[in-house]
Amino acid sequence: MSKKLYVGNLGYNVSKSDLEQMFAAYGTVGSAQVIMDRDSGRSKGFGFVEMGSDDEAQAAIAGLNGKSADGRNMIVNEARPQEPRTGGGGGGGFGGRGGAGGGRGGKRY
Repeated sequence: MSKKLYVGNLGYNVSKSDLEQMFAAYGTVGSAQVIMDRDSGRSKGFGFVEMGSDDEAQAAIAGLNGKSADGRNMIVNEARPQEPRTGGGGGGGFGGRGGAGGGRGGKRY
């Protein structure tokens, strides 16, 4: 069974293929991705690698955690499950000031 790893503190020049090469030394790499900023297109400095088995994942963690890549010491550990996302933000309420009632605001005639 495959195991997903989190790879943090990556240098901004580390690419998907760089990750694949680094982790291939420890076993089968199912997938590798560097998370990119949607607006700038630059790396966010972290990514994920899926290893072929638990043993390969543990070997990669032992071999690469703290190792320098592109001038930065990588953080490698097991990825946590993704938090469920809630629907499109805010919602509810009527916004602005409530209906009746005194208080300030509004025009006075």
